[in-house]
Amino acid sequence: MTEKELKSILFRHEQWFHGNVDGVCADLAGADLTDADLSGANLSGANLARADLFGANLGRANLYIANLTAANLTAANLTAANLSGAVLTDAVLTDADLASTDLTRANLTDADLTRADLFGAKLKGANLKGAKLGLARLGLATLTEAVLTRAKLVNADLFGTDLTRADLSGADLSGANLARADLTDADLTRANLTAANLTAANLTRAKLTGADLTGADLTGADLTNVKLTGVILTGTKL
Repeated sequence: MTEKELKSILFRHEQWFHGNVDGVCADLAGADLTDADLSGANLSGANLARADLFGANLGRANLYIANLTAANLTAANLTAANLSGAVLTDAVLTDADLASTDLTRANLTDADLTRADLFGAKLKGANLKGAKLGLARLGLATLTEAVLTRAKLVNADLFGTDLTRADLSGADLSGANLARADLTDADLTRANLTAANLTAANLTRAKLTGADLTGADLTGADLTNVKLTGVILTGTKL
């Protein structure tokens, strides 16, 4: 796709967004947008399913409720972008920069976010079921009420992350850094927390039934109203 063609699509999409009868919702499904500069672009509601956005610049772009199903966003810049309500099922976001990005209630089911930077990102109510987040940076991110069932968070950095009422049942958090994280009312049923760092974490009323905390460090953690029955605590620091 040429730069001229892309500008035309974005212009007509902007018209559509503002209710102009001459406007057309952007359909960029399967488009080759490798290294494209879409910083600050308005792509709200656009169809970008299966688009190749490898290395693209989408910083501060508006992608509210956009369809990015199976899109390739490897190494893309999405800092401070609005992806609230967006569909990113099966999307590839390895090494992507999503710092301070708004992903509120976004659908990231089975998305690959390996080594992605999500520092300070907003993920309240997001669906990350089965997502790959190994080595991802999630420090100070907001994941309140997020669904992370069966998510892979091996060696992920979740320092100070808000996981209040998050569903982490069956998630793999082995080796993860959860120091000072807020896990109040979180569901960690059958979660793998082997060798995880939970120092000074807030686990008030968290569900840990069947969780594996072998070798985990819970020094200074708040375990108020937490039942440890059935929890594997071999070599755990309490």
